[in-house]
Amino acid sequence: MADFYQNGIVTTLHNLADRELSEIEAELKAFSKVRPLGLILPSLFSELEGKALPDIIDNIKQVDYLSEVVIGLDRADQAQYEYALEFFGQLNQPHTVLWNDGPRLKALDAKLQALGLAPKELGKGRNVWYCMGYILASGKAESVALHDCDITTYDRKLLARLLYPVANPQFNYEFSKGFYARVADGKMNGRVSRLLVTPLIKALKKTVGHCDYLEYMDSFLYPLAGEFSFRRDVLNDIRIPSDWGLEIGVLSEMYRNYSSNRLCQVDIAASYDHKHQDLSLESDQGGLSKMSVDITKAFIRKLATEGETFTVEKIRTLKAAYYRIALDYVESYRNDAAMNGLSLDIHNEEEAVEMFAQNILTAGNTFLDQPMETPFMPTWNRVVSAMPDVLEQLKQAVELDNEEFSKSINSKRKSKSDYAEAS
Repeated sequence: MADFYQNGIVTTLHNLADRELSEIEAELKAFSKVRPLGLILPSLFSELEGKALPDIIDNIKQVDYLSEVVIGLDRADQAQYEYALEFFGQLNQPHTVLWNDGPRLKALDAKLQALGLAPKELGKGRNVWYCMGYILASGKAESVALHDCDITTYDRKLLARLLYPVANPQFNYEFSKGFYARVADGKMNGRVSRLLVTPLIKALKKTVGHCDYLEYMDSFLYPLAGEFSFRRDVLNDIRIPSDWGLEIGVLSEMYRNYSSNRLCQVDIAASYDHKHQDLSLESDQGGLSKMSVDITKAFIRKLATEGETFTVEKIRTLKAAYYRIALDYVESYRNDAAMNGLSLDIHNEEEAVEMFAQNILTAGNTFLDQPMETPFMPTWNRVVSAMPDVLEQLKQAVELDNEEFSKSINSKRKSKSDYAEAS
C-alpha cells in the first residue's frame, strides 16, 4: 500500500513493508507469553458446509500463538452441533463451541429474558455477545480478535495483523479495527460502506455541524469491517446493537468509553471478499436495504445521545444532502475503477444510492416515531450485577454441552469401528 498518511483522529497502522508472516507470528508467540491471545468466530451452521470456513480453519490450525478459540454456532440442531464439534475438532488450539440453539444455553437465555437482560433479536450481534461473555467467563485470553466466517480470500496474515496492535505489550491500544480494499474478481465491492456510510457522515456534518463524534467516525477507512480486536476488559462495559448496526455500534461504544489514542485501525489484507448480501430493492426488511436502515438509525441514535435534535425537516435535509454527495462519490469510484482496470456498473451504483436515500427517510421517521426503541444488548457488568453467577452458569452450560456430545461422538465412532471389525 502506497499510502502512509495519518487521516483523522484515530491512528492508522499501514502495511508499508509487507513483512514476512513468520516474523509477525514469532513476535505474537512471544507476546502471548505475557498476554494470552484468543479468537472469536461467530458462525452459522450453513457456513460449515460452504467453501470459505473450511479454508479459514485450515489456516487457523497452523497458528501457534492462540490460547483459546471460541466459536459461536447459530441455527444448528443437535446433529448439526455434533457435526460442528467434529469439524472444529481439527483445530490444534484449545477451542470451545457455543451451541446457541441448544437446551442449556436456551435455558440460560430464558433466565436473562425474565430479567429483561437477554438480546432481543437473533443474529450475529447476539452470537457475538454470548461469545464475549464466554471469553470473560473462561479468563484464558487477555487480547482477542473477532472475524467473520465467510471470508473467501482468507489468509492467516489477516489474523496476525489484526491481533498485533492489542497483543504488543509496548502498545497502549485497547481496540483495533481492521480495514482493507473491498476488491475481488476485478470488481469494486463494499457498496454500503462506499455509497452509504461515507457520504452519510459527510451529509451529517453538513446538517448537524461540527461534531467530534462525526470526526471520529470519519477517521475509519472501512467502518463496516467485521474484523476487530480488543483487550478483554473492553468486554465488561460495551453495549452493542443486535441488528445490522453492530459494527457502527461497536465503534460508537469505543468512542464513548475510551480516548482516541487508545484506538487504532490496521491494514489487514490487500484485498478482501466474502458472501454478498442482496440489494433487496423491493423490501427494507432484508439484505442491504435493511442493513442501510439499521446503520442510519445507529448514527441518528448516537447523535441524539450527543444532544442533537432531529425533526422531520432535518431528516429530509439530511436525505437531500446525502443524495447529492453520494452521486458525486459514484463518479469518483467510476474513475478510480477505470484507472485500475476494475468493473463498476454505474446503473447499479446509482440504484443503490437511490435506495439508501429512501432508507435514510425510513430510518429517520422510525426514530421519530419510536424514540424509546433500544436495540442495544446490556453490558456484561449489568448482567453480572443482576445475576452474579451468570458467567459461571454460561461457562458450565457450554462445557457440559461440549463434554456430553463429545462423548456421544466418540461412542458412535467406537460402535462404527466395532461393527467394521465384526464385518
